[in-house]
Amino acid sequence: MKARSRSSNADSRLSVRKTKAEKDPNKPKRPPSAFFVFMEQFRKDYKEKHPNVKQVSVIGKAGGDKWKSMSDADKAPFVAKAEKLKAEYTKKIDAYNNKQAGGPATSGDSDKSKSEVNDEDEGSGDE
Repeated sequence: MKARSRSSNADSRLSVRKTKAEKDPNKPKRPPSAFFVFMEQFRKDYKEKHPNVKQVSVIGKAGGDKWKSMSDADKAPFVAKAEKLKAEYTKKIDAYNNKQAGGPATSGDSDKSKSEVNDEDEGSGDE
């Protein structure tokens, strides 16, 4: 009987967590790290050399082992590409955040001027 009471408590905790905010499908995806940029190329090469291997775990393990054995000079092109993708992501996420906040404040209309216009409109409606 104690096990049931524990499970009901766990269920009540789980039900609280189920109410999670929906993700915005328009939000830009985070950029891949240098390792994932490397793995994208490694998977293609590995599948060409070993067409019979279908297990994802085997390919992932081989890629991880190769990444660990690579020198910093060998990793440099992947790191550079990852940094470039991160810079593009930063621009996209800034634009997305500005759009979510109602647009950039430098568009000519500041928040203060909008509120002053709204106050004037409200004031003229009372008269």
